[in-house]
Amino acid sequence: MSIMRKAYKFRLYPNTEQQAMFAKAFGCARFVYNQMLADKIVQYKTDKTVLHNTPAQYKGRFKWLREVDAFALCNAQLQLQTAYTNFFRHKSVGFPNFRSRKSHRDSYTTNLIHDNICIENGHLKLPKTGLVCIKLHRQIPVDHKIKSVTISCTSSGRYYAAILTEYEFTPPVVALDESKALGLDYSSPHFYVDSQDTEADMPHFYREAESILNREQRRLSRMVRGSNNYARQKRRIAVMLERVSDCRKDWLHKQSTELANKWDYVCVEDINLRGMAGSLKLGKSTNDNGFGMFRLFLDYKLAERGKRLVTINKWFPSSKTCHVCGAVNHALTLKDREWDCACGAHLLRDLNAAINIKNAGLSLVNTNRGVHGDSSLILSRSCS
Repeated sequence: MSIMRKAYKFRLYPNTEQQAMFAKAFGCARFVYNQMLADKIVQYKTDKTVLHNTPAQYKGRFKWLREVDAFALCNAQLQLQTAYTNFFRHKSVGFPNFRSRKSHRDSYTTNLIHDNICIENGHLKLPKTGLVCIKLHRQIPVDHKIKSVTISCTSSGRYYAAILTEYEFTPPVVALDESKALGLDYSSPHFYVDSQDTEADMPHFYREAESILNREQRRLSRMVRGSNNYARQKRRIAVMLERVSDCRKDWLHKQSTELANKWDYVCVEDINLRGMAGSLKLGKSTNDNGFGMFRLFLDYKLAERGKRLVTINKWFPSSKTCHVCGAVNHALTLKDREWDCACGAHLLRDLNAAINIKNAGLSLVNTNRGVHGDSSLILSRSCS
């Protein structure tokens, strides 16, 4: 048995006063984050020491900070600490940035204490805000205890509450069958090709809406910045982009659920999607697919069912290796969609890679590795 956390996201319908309170909390949380970051930078430049400041130190100077939920300011401090921790652990993440009012997503997080957060009669009770109308499209299980709530507002003006819960989880005991293993090879045009020679054929939601979006963007460019027409047109574009994102996420959820219900093992490659998008000029297609999000969905859905997601190292030459005899074709290029092996096998690139990924994943399972995102090495980089 282990303690697990799961978030549930619901649409909120705040009234005018509650919207004003949310806007105030968004601004105060952003202000505290930026002020603490600025003071830390000045302190370090002055005498090379680290400033351990807290939101309470700013409430005396800025009285209006007392008007919002105190936990919103405390969580802004924790988010800044996390940003510093990530920077020191991985320099590639970059130094913490200031949060812009225009480009930063409006949100704040509050915590449950003394039953200050609860759901009752179709409303979400929040500190300083009161009862906010909530669309409960699904029920939170009784054994899930609320830990925190993150309130956010999208560019289109929609409000959401992400309710983080905590519960005791015992993985179901399932007799996993290796014959129910599936390998997935990422494919830009098809999303993926599996080891059963099935193409996912994911709809290209962004590309389908691209012509309309371009037209609306041109209209926006001809409007006066700061005018009412400009604001309305900007929101119109935000609504369209949000719909594209929602359609993509809905498809990914349905596809990952289908695979998690049907297969005991799902094997994927730990490919660098960001690097692929930049180096191969596939940025628009890669971002439109959302394969990274798909892997995350698969991971937790398989785990909830007592099944396994097996991750293969990205340097494993899945496309170049013949799944029949194991020979590696080092001369294979990205343009070669099919090839003939010396053993006489005629290989389709994506299907061959998916079969190799499945076989490599099962070999990791047999050595008790590669479970839930473990990128265990199969072959070194020099072998690719």
